[in-house]
Amino acid sequence: MDFSQERITTIHDCGINGQKIADRISKLSLVRPSVVIIPMLYDEIKSDSLQLILDQLNKSNYIKQITIALSAEDSSQYREVLDFFGKLHIPHIVVWCNGPRIQKIMEEMKEKELDITPFTGKGKDVWIAIGVASLYGYAIAFHDADIKTYDKYLPAKLLYPIIEPELDFFYNKGYYARIDIESRQMFGRVHRLFVEPLIETVVKDINKSSEILRYLQAFRYPLSGEFAMTKDLAMNIRIPSDWGFEVGLLGEVYRNTTMKRISQIDLGFYNHKHQSMGSDVSEGLSKMANDIFITFIRLLSENTNIQISIPLLHSISVKYKRLAQDLIRQYHADAICNDLKYNRHQEETHVDTFADIIQQSKTEYFRNTSDVLMPDWKRALSAIPNLNKRFRNAALEDCIEYSKYNTTK
Repeated sequence: MDFSQERITTIHDCGINGQKIADRISKLSLVRPSVVIIPMLYDEIKSDSLQLILDQLNKSNYIKQITIALSAEDSSQYREVLDFFGKLHIPHIVVWCNGPRIQKIMEEMKEKELDITPFTGKGKDVWIAIGVASLYGYAIAFHDADIKTYDKYLPAKLLYPIIEPELDFFYNKGYYARIDIESRQMFGRVHRLFVEPLIETVVKDINKSSEILRYLQAFRYPLSGEFAMTKDLAMNIRIPSDWGFEVGLLGEVYRNTTMKRISQIDLGFYNHKHQSMGSDVSEGLSKMANDIFITFIRLLSENTNIQISIPLLHSISVKYKRLAQDLIRQYHADAICNDLKYNRHQEETHVDTFADIIQQSKTEYFRNTSDVLMPDWKRALSAIPNLNKRFRNAALEDCIEYSKYNTTK
């Protein structure tokens, strides 16, 4: 346990009373209602994690509404998820983000020069869900659907610094220890072995520091998918559409608010499903690292005076590897003292893979200049004033059509 603060406010868990802050959020719900967005793939319905999340949410009395942003291949998958969440006691809506009704609206958006059809994945689903959730709440919390260590106070921790008028933060991000207590294993490879040394490389070895780099370094787990923000902030930021989602989102928060309105909070130990590295940059953690690197370089280009060039990126690749290898020695020592399983050779192999990805990605960065940021909702509503309501109504129509209680089928 430490008490140190960062450039952004760090809220440590020195015995946070979850019930107390949940009761406070509930008391403030009339003026500052809270909403939770859960992006998910259909396959996640088969996991124990989602059942745990549903059970814990049913013990919560401080959330006004839950928006499930679902990617499902067909109506049978959608219906199955709809039936699953029928056991959720909190008012909720399952948005079939790639369903025919939502797709039809997106096709119509093209006529207003708002073409989001080229975007795919979590980012687009979250963007749609933000529009729907904005109709219900003052503050919006986001978390993934595969959390194995979920408890009913996790959303409360994310929401409280936003909801509480005495604090009044605009954005709050969760951080945690990616350790599986049962198996005694250390995870979080992309953060520990890629993002952390990558940022440090630019700050230290390349001797290029800037406000945004210091800002990114202040987050103890920048890849966390658990965070909350005010509705107003959510409607004013552009959502990244690829695996650079979390880093790109931090860049958008940086552009749209001040550091004194940003906080991070300790969520304790955290475990979720783990991905393989993947055979190339099209899958797994390799794909994630590739997208994160390109997003990171874009942030440097947009927010600093660093001149991005092939020689610079080559230097980053070489010096990143050295810093990452130094970190392996440090994590190894931490693991030994805490009796954690730690495969040092495998960690070295991961660093080699990440260094190769940087080498490959630097070429892709200059070749592919397409924008991965979706338009902010303020712009979307300016072009189509009732767009968020249309998405909400389409989701409700899907629910009515495919509900098991629909006797007209």
